[in-house]
Amino acid sequence: MKALVLREHGEAGLRYEGDFPDPAAGAGDVVLRVRATALNYHDVFTRRGMPGIRIAMPAIMGLDVAGEIAALGPGVEGWRIGDRVVGDPINRVEGGLTGETVHGGLAEYCRLRAHQLVPIPDGVSFAQAAALPCAYGTARRMMFTNGHVKAGEKVLVLGASGGVGVCAVQLAKAAGAMVIAATSSAEKAARLLALGADRTINYAESDFVQQIYDLYGKPARRGAGTSRGVDVVVNYTGGDTWTKSLRVLRVGGRLLTCGATAGYDPKEDIRFIWTFELQILGSNGWARDDLTALLDMVAAGRLEAVIDDTFPLERGAEALARLENRQVFGKLVVTP
Repeated sequence: MKALVLREHGEAGLRYEGDFPDPAAGAGDVVLRVRATALNYHDVFTRRGMPGIRIAMPAIMGLDVAGEIAALGPGVEGWRIGDRVVGDPINRVEGGLTGETVHGGLAEYCRLRAHQLVPIPDGVSFAQAAALPCAYGTARRMMFTNGHVKAGEKVLVLGASGGVGVCAVQLAKAAGAMVIAATSSAEKAARLLALGADRTINYAESDFVQQIYDLYGKPARRGAGTSRGVDVVVNYTGGDTWTKSLRVLRVGGRLLTCGATAGYDPKEDIRFIWTFELQILGSNGWARDDLTALLDMVAAGRLEAVIDDTFPLERGAEALARLENRQVFGKLVVTP
């Protein structure tokens, strides 16, 4: 089969190959004819190599994969050849992660365990379904299960034009919050307003901390100052935005995080945490219920799976480079 194969860490180690062995369906397995695979920043980290995580080579990346069942292994029940499905990348029974510890979706075919399959509702495309698991699933868990975002709150979303960000903007708005979306260009700002953001901030032009102070006041511990700033900051980038996020939260505010695409070891100032009694709430992954709920929302037209562009498999490395350079609004999808 055709596949985008990682032979060694680094850009030179990622190669498009036309004769990689086809997967075979063992007991409890299914083989998908891949129709769409959405890229995530996790794929960038996998290609680079991650400290403490050993990946067997050769590897096929691509966590989020959707397609049609092409083969059923012994013992698989409840599924038929041709069923439209999306895979839950996390193997919640035996462990492991599709696109990291086992071969993923950047190929013509992909083997999954049958218990990883989630049916795609009518009216939801393969590309839309593939866009959901990692980014949207994590965003839903972060915003609702752990973050408890509710109506009337002021929610600042950093990195709002990324895969997690565009979902966080939509979910916060659906909850009835007032959404401030931070991005780096006027074009992206216009698209975020169209998605439902109430206000945008261009952090490339000026410091977002001062912009929040100008809009909502500088938080203080007493009097009217306790309600200044924002109620929630969504920060899945880390890096030099981390301490700045603490500075814009009101007394009792919440900082929600699910990643660190710009750096996992930022400079910290814990004085803000105790002084303003802030809550730092982390989210790791998603539950299967998140995926089914998201698919239902897309099917009902209550959530947009934002796809910036699609690429054929032979241009998958180009798509990954575009993601790494943050030249994306929403998700990039590879269609083998």
